Amino acid sequence: MFFLHHNSITISMELPWTFTPSPPANFNLFLSIKTPRILFVKKVNKSQRLYNCTSVSSSGQQVQELVVDDGGGGGGDGWGGKYDDGDGQFSNLVKEHGWQVRRMVEEDDEMRSVANIQAEAFYEPVVLFNDVFFQFFQAEVLSGLIYRLRNSPPDRYACLVAETITSDSEEKQLVGVVDATVFRDASVLEHLSGADEYLYVSGIAVLRNFRRKKVASVLLKSCEMLARFWGYKYLVLRAYEDDLGARTLYTNAGYKIVSSDPVWTTSWIGRRRRVLMIKQCNLT
Repeated sequence: MFFLHHNSITISMELPWTFTPSPPANFNLFLSIKTPRILFVKKVNKSQRLYNCTSVSSSGQQVQELVVDDGGGGGGDGWGGKYDDGDGQFSNLVKEHGWQVRRMVEEDDEMRSVANIQAEAFYEPVVLFNDVFFQFFQAEVLSGLIYRLRNSPPDRYACLVAETITSDSEEKQLVGVVDATVFRDASVLEHLSGADEYLYVSGIAVLRNFRRKKVASVLLKSCEMLARFWGYKYLVLRAYEDDLGARTLYTNAGYKIVSSDPVWTTSWIGRRRRVLMIKQCNLT
């Protein structure tokens, strides 16, 4: 676990990779990350699934995301869900407010862009050697992304990206990202009637220049569309109890608070208290 500070607010993160305070001598951020991987989608009965996502443990579900109130909320339809069976990518989950969301393409440049967006959101500048530490932190984020992709079935984990809607002649820009992972944590399932698994939303981040422009709202809608496609009735996320902006964003998106961290985890350990928020999807 480590702690970040953003605008006088401490963000606690538990990540599926470790953070080392200084890079190794032979550190190289831009190592090749091209890894062949077959993407497939198969409709199966959930009771027949014998595997679970191994990219993040139960404790790893506590990943906290930096969410800046983007002026979003409800409103608008925006459900333009299309699926490209040819290459295993969601080509257009949501298209709204000038943004469109799809599944991340597993290519070097795009994966580095995703890592940069999340690193920018979660990194705290340091006084000395700031550029070096940022590159190292960005490499750690990229390493975590690669780990999840390599160790998660493609219908159990998806990294979704929001990009600008442009004409064919204009270059699109990635502006936001969110992770969606299938989990079956018993402490969460006790709040979900009739469910044996759920879609956990985490790692949501938006580039600084595009915050408060409803990018986060569109990303949340894309997670709901993904849950519908995969057949999961519930979406789950966590937010800090004292983060009014994030809680308002989630509430406007239809999430409701069902529980909070035990008092001993905050008073004894000194960690900020979090709330568990749930949204129920209409699968029909």
